[in-house]
Amino acid sequence: MQLTVRVYPGSRTDRVGGRYGRSEPPILVVRVTARAVDGKANLATIRAVAAAFDLPPSAVRISHGATARTKVLTVPADTNRLETLLRTS
Repeated sequence: MQLTVRVYPGSRTDRVGGRYGRSEPPILVVRVTARAVDGKANLATIRAVAAAFDLPPSAVRISHGATARTKVLTVPADTNRLETLLRTS
């Protein structure tokens, strides 16, 4: 599944949940403590999303937007879990 996420690097905690804006398809909010330096926030994003979907980090990859806050990830997960994460904040 292609999953669009909005990343907030430098957050207080790592957290996946909530919806960014009202766009369709929905954009999932990902907050990570890592700063956007030397790819650290990207790695933290992959780990956080993998944990949220109960997957190994190797199963998640960034398809587009590696240098942007809005990224498209490839995640082998079901949409039921995504819907649950979008409703949490």
